[in-house]
Amino acid sequence: MITALAGGVGAARLLAPLCRAVGPARVHAVVNTGDDEVLHGLHISPDLDTVTYTLAGAANPTTGWGLAGETWRVMEALERYRGQTWFRLGDRDLATHLYRTQRLAEGAPLSAVAGEIAKAWGIRSHLMPMTDDEVRTRVTLAGGEEVSFQDYFVRRRHSVAVTGLRFEGAATSRPAPGVLEAVAGAERLIICPSNPLVSIAPILAVPGVEEAVRARRQDVVAISPIVAGAALKGPADRLLAELGHEASVVGVARLWAPIAGTLIVDEADAGLARQVEAEGMDCLVAPTVMDRPGVGESLARLAVGDTLSAS
Repeated sequence: MITALAGGVGAARLLAPLCRAVGPARVHAVVNTGDDEVLHGLHISPDLDTVTYTLAGAANPTTGWGLAGETWRVMEALERYRGQTWFRLGDRDLATHLYRTQRLAEGAPLSAVAGEIAKAWGIRSHLMPMTDDEVRTRVTLAGGEEVSFQDYFVRRRHSVAVTGLRFEGAATSRPAPGVLEAVAGAERLIICPSNPLVSIAPILAVPGVEEAVRARRQDVVAISPIVAGAALKGPADRLLAELGHEASVVGVARLWAPIAGTLIVDEADAGLARQVEAEGMDCLVAPTVMDRPGVGESLARLAVGDTLSAS
């Protein structure tokens, strides 16, 4: 069993080659749901859907999210009524949200619905939300206004400075079925190259999860989402700086050192390897930018290490 803590696009790009490297049935992904949003009466789980579509080979290769070959007739029609279209939902993607919302209304937990959707796409890996309870990432903007994560990330295009984050509902939430077992039973735990503060931190905020990961520290390998001081996608570098962290692999190491024994950094940051090690982590240097063939597979194999021998 290989267990990964996963956000959206960055995680999905690693999980696909990880499944090829070790076999999909061995991969358990605990996915962030702090980004979930209700729009048009529909429950949307962006990170779960991104991972699902990517593992199914159906994701838009340009954006990394949504479906390849998507059409937008519903959004175009909604614009006529001046409805909310800032969060773009493709026509086929809408079917996923309609089904999820229906099943949740029938009383099914989110974890069960995530499994049903993954099965419908032919996915043999185990995808699970971090919790079946409602946990929402709330972002405090400069000036004091608090908004949902999607409002900050999509509607405002993460262009506004941030002064705080909180995970509403986390304190009273419980890990989804199978989450703690996947952490405890994993041969290797991988923290995907996702935003540390808004993709991975919400998972760790669910009571019991961080403690379970910390207990496995020597088997935890994290991959830095920061390369040469910048995020490859999204606002991770700016969020780190705005919230008082160093926007570098050293800053990432300071965040993950209490729960992870190893940090993989890109070749561009090879000169910072000793500083990473000074934070109490082993440091491995390798190509981590998955923009050409073979990099993802090599990175996945490096992350799982000797556990491949059992595959």
